[in-house]
Amino acid sequence: MKDSDAAPLDATDRAILNALQGGFPVSPRPYAEAAAGLGLSEAVLIERLARLRAERVITRFGPFYDAAALGGAFCLCAMAVPAERFEAVLTEVNAHPEVAHNYARTHRLNMWFVLATETPEGIAAAAESIEAATGLRVLRFPKLVEFFIGFRVQA
Repeated sequence: MKDSDAAPLDATDRAILNALQGGFPVSPRPYAEAAAGLGLSEAVLIERLARLRAERVITRFGPFYDAAALGGAFCLCAMAVPAERFEAVLTEVNAHPEVAHNYARTHRLNMWFVLATETPEGIAAAAESIEAATGLRVLRFPKLVEFFIGFRVQA
């Protein structure tokens, strides 16, 4: 589905997106609790979230974990992929479970992705596995300093 095919957001969709970016209840019935705060039923909230995902207004709904705090690691990576191989390399890179997300860019380094691994050593292993599978170099840009900016998008 193209972005232009999605139905426009109504006031309730916007309220849901704005409210849930700030957190989600940890409780026996988190959807019911979140829905009550929005003046909705649990079923309506779940249906609207499912529709927003199906229409790709949101691409995921779930927690972000601090891999480093849990003993793991994140690393931003980039590759210079020949245009004629881009789709094949994209498929190969995304087949690795360590790839958190992947972006195409209009630059010599035209594929950027994030590796998330259970241990810091897993970054090298995942990058080397991708290099072996694609025959292309994976440039690694490890995080040196973390900045928390509290990024939120107003819907």
